[in-house]
Amino acid sequence: MKIHRSGRLAVLPLLLLTSAACGQQEVGGAGDAGSPERSYSADTVVFRMDHVGGFLTPAMLATRLPAVSVYGDGRVITEGPVTLVYPGPALPNLQVRTISAEEVESLVAQARAAGVGGGADLGTPPVADAASTRFTLLGDKGVEESEVYALGEATGTDSGLNADQQTARDKLRAFAESLTAPSGPLGDTLGDTAAYAPTAVAAVGEPWVADRQVGEQPEVAWPGPALPGTALSKNLGLGCVTVTGDEVRTLLGAAASANAATPWTSDGKQWKVTLRPLLPEESDCGDLANKR
Repeated sequence: MKIHRSGRLAVLPLLLLTSAACGQQEVGGAGDAGSPERSYSADTVVFRMDHVGGFLTPAMLATRLPAVSVYGDGRVITEGPVTLVYPGPALPNLQVRTISAEEVESLVAQARAAGVGGGADLGTPPVADAASTRFTLLGDKGVEESEVYALGEATGTDSGLNADQQTARDKLRAFAESLTAPSGPLGDTLGDTAAYAPTAVAAVGEPWVADRQVGEQPEVAWPGPALPGTALSKNLGLGCVTVTGDEVRTLLGAAASANAATPWTSDGKQWKVTLRPLLPEESDCGDLANKR
């Protein structure tokens, strides 16, 4: 498969999008007028918007979820509203809904019209420690990608960008904002969501340290494989275990009464655990270790 990248490019190979002919259920999609109908396997990522980099902790970077993922069978997975409390919940509020095959193709067309994969010069504004917004789609050309640094921060005439760069970024920014708008390409299904039920959860562990801002937190016995697990990468101080099978339900139940600052106990030690529900195309901690 060919991979076409534009904008500020990443170096590692794409792992999140794979060929649509991967031995899973295939779902038809309406192609462009006069073109053959496309088909995608159910768990193939057809479109994704996510964020990379930025000034975050290693655990937050490793477990960050995509903003929007659209799959070959029409599932749309996003992170729903989050209560503004500290510490936050132990689990992210992942939501899933379904759009039609025609709507999947329409979304891909709108992404391309906004400039995804178009090769425009998007510039690099003089902004420190910002994240990049990455748009990835699967179309006739294979995987196409555009990555934009500081898309939300660098706006206006003092952004350090020329007129063409500003115009190209404005189109991508407007498209990104439309993905959560009632009038946008996903608007018809915004109210028809359900909680995403993962079949596996990655748990990223590090030694627990008391936080004076939240006071004493009750311990919760860790119900999964022994922490901290396998190192995610060198020098990060993070381990990871994959919770699967019946342990997932037990973990989700325990997490419902925990929060992001809860000390989880495993083998007599306390751990800070960041829970990351795995998405349909992911299977274990290796997917987090290999993400870029």
